[in-house]
Amino acid sequence: MEETLKSGLLSVILPSFNEEASVPRAADTVTAILAAAGIKHEVIFVDDGSRDGTWAAIQAQTDRFPQVRGVRFSRNFGKEAAIFAGLAQAKGDCAVVMDCDLQHPPEKVVEMYRLWQKGFQVVEGVKADRGKENPLHTFAAKSFYSMISRATGIDMSRASDFKLLDRRAVDTLLAMREKNAFFRALSSWIGFSTAQVEFEVQPRLEGESKWSIRSLVRYAVTNIASFSTAPLQLVTLLGVVVFVCSVVLGLHSLWQKLTGHALEGFTTVILLQLIIGSILMICLGIIGYYISKIYEEIKDRPRYIVADHCEGTKPDGQTEKDI
Repeated sequence: MEETLKSGLLSVILPSFNEEASVPRAADTVTAILAAAGIKHEVIFVDDGSRDGTWAAIQAQTDRFPQVRGVRFSRNFGKEAAIFAGLAQAKGDCAVVMDCDLQHPPEKVVEMYRLWQKGFQVVEGVKADRGKENPLHTFAAKSFYSMISRATGIDMSRASDFKLLDRRAVDTLLAMREKNAFFRALSSWIGFSTAQVEFEVQPRLEGESKWSIRSLVRYAVTNIASFSTAPLQLVTLLGVVVFVCSVVLGLHSLWQKLTGHALEGFTTVILLQLIIGSILMICLGIIGYYISKIYEEIKDRPRYIVADHCEGTKPDGQTEKDI
């Protein structure tokens, strides 16, 4: 007896920041692949406060494709906010998040959808190859994911934002009120039945990467603080290390004094003061960063502000909202 597969609307979410050149190609490619596979779908572009013609490009795609919709932020709120805005707009029985520059191969979406049809509620795209990347960036990424993996107990060494989520998983994520949400980790942390699909990162064909070293460092620090208390535990570890060193040096100094071999001068004292003072300042900085995140959370400001939206028009004049 053949297994009956479930079917439903698939929402494709494409966060976009200064992706004017990538938007038309993404709309063409994604709709063509899903239509050929016979998958009912909608495509949602989220303009994260772009400074180029990204929004005009999105509006142009809604004129070409009735299943394309767009959301525009009032300013740049970041990729995580764009992802959650797309999930909030999604009407599908399942939703997939992928990059607008198509470095996440769209043909893998069909494979993800088929796994969802078989009953998997979270289908993760895992990197088989990171593509051409700066060695320093690769090392930093591996260190970052190693820390997150230890904090969550989930292997995130090959994790990405390329994921398909069942409606129940989407609703679970949207119910979380934290402002500094880390989608890549939270979508694994929520559990549910999970499958994986390997993919190779594709070369970018239009435009340039929007991720500078500075923005990557900020992204890493923000997400580590939002999902892990490891830096706070580091404060305790540094305190223990300094205490042990102080006891050892104190006993050594006392022994030299008692045996009459104490050295004159304050070099050791000055060095100790500089080391301990530096560690104290680092610890205060880490604690202060966590306090600032608590401050942001208790203000309860929205993750993002939607300034405009657009959607495709059906041949009979109905919009997607009317269907």
